[in-house]
Amino acid sequence: MRAWFSRRLRAIDWFRRHPLEAQREQFRYLMDRGSGTAFGRDAGLTPGTRPEEFARRVEVQTYDTFKGYVERMLTGEKDVAWHGTVDLFAKSSGTTSDRSKYIPVTRESVWHNHTLGMQDVCALYGDAFPESRVFDGKTLTLGGTVAKEGHALVGDLSAVLISQTGVYSGWFRAPKMGTALIADFEEKLTDICKECTGEKITAFAGVPSWNLLLMRRVLEYTGKSDVREVWPGLELFVHGGVSFVPYRKAYAQLMPGIRYMETYNASEGFFALQDDPHRDDMLLMLDYGTYFEFRGVGGEIVPLQGVRRGEVYAILISSINGLWRYEIGDTVEFTSVDPYRIRFAGRTKQFINVFGEEVIVDNAERALEAACDATGAVLEEYSVGPMYMDVDKRGAHEWIIEFSREPDSLERFTEVLDATLRAVNSDYDAKRKTTLELPKVNVLPRGTVLAWLQRRGKNKLPRMQNDRKVIEELLCLI
Repeated sequence: MRAWFSRRLRAIDWFRRHPLEAQREQFRYLMDRGSGTAFGRDAGLTPGTRPEEFARRVEVQTYDTFKGYVERMLTGEKDVAWHGTVDLFAKSSGTTSDRSKYIPVTRESVWHNHTLGMQDVCALYGDAFPESRVFDGKTLTLGGTVAKEGHALVGDLSAVLISQTGVYSGWFRAPKMGTALIADFEEKLTDICKECTGEKITAFAGVPSWNLLLMRRVLEYTGKSDVREVWPGLELFVHGGVSFVPYRKAYAQLMPGIRYMETYNASEGFFALQDDPHRDDMLLMLDYGTYFEFRGVGGEIVPLQGVRRGEVYAILISSINGLWRYEIGDTVEFTSVDPYRIRFAGRTKQFINVFGEEVIVDNAERALEAACDATGAVLEEYSVGPMYMDVDKRGAHEWIIEFSREPDSLERFTEVLDATLRAVNSDYDAKRKTTLELPKVNVLPRGTVLAWLQRRGKNKLPRMQNDRKVIEELLCLI
């Protein structure tokens, strides 16, 4: 393991120091492999295509514009957008659409993108904490499920990866594959408790929301009050998928004293990970078979060398998954350009701008953190939507929040939430002086969001919308 870690640490250090050369290598590889595909021929790609030509020839893709190629891959057609046949797909309803999305996952990306990313998590963690005993036990991974659809294996990304790496990862991961892929979530939690509470678990990995539910179930099953009473060797939680800010206090209560490591492992690819435990951002991983471009607030699309620190960009990727100039729907803020480090800023379509206030997820989570700190609250889930203006009343934002510990004063919580939003967002502050009232905060009973997620088949609650659809659905469950 030390030999493997040493090799990867040298490779990571190299692209930290030579990021543009690393991206040129990825681009050349993609042109070599992609030019012989149906998409490559349609776009006029050749092995010698240069980045500037690529940007001129290939339109920016969304799922709607690219789905014709995806549908061809789903039928088993070869060499559509990547060489060979693609028979793995990450299925997602997304956070901004009810329509199912099928994201191709090539065999190459399983090993040279997603799996390599998790190996690098181990390498960087071991380098930062050489005294760690995390490798003495197993990592508990809570995944989804998969099913056959025609020739393809389709499901949640985590389940797709578990199904493909079972022999390899089974040495280091719990539960067993059969348990990990159980379709019924409640049954899966029960079986994980039965199987894993006697195992030597030293780490968790996965989406914070689902793992929070699993940890509560483990405590109920064992009668313990602290997860580390169940697994004394537990020292690390590797998380990703959503911002960790709303969950930090709840995790500190359930398993105090453990370390955290953030990753950016989406259905479309593994893109970044926390390489420095003393920072709250992630290193952009530049040798995972992905060529990055970024769309700025003004709409201009730039390659990596065109980004600026402190600015927010939407991500476009071309990758070994067979995605080309594909806008994945996420935004990131660059916290450093030497090396290139990012912080997740939200979804491109998850913001509120009904009244011209332009509130994004990052603004919301800063405000929530301040409000929780001021009132002793511990937040678990939240969603925000508009309360529309009427003839005789101004508009407002309605916050639907589920707490594991409610604030000592909901009025004070609301005041701090509002004041912090005004401090971090000048547009919101201006609208509060004219068209917006103080926010309205509704407290959900615990378990409401889980019920909504299970009904909708989702693992993430949309944070911000410009309509009241999600808000009304949650309120109907109370």
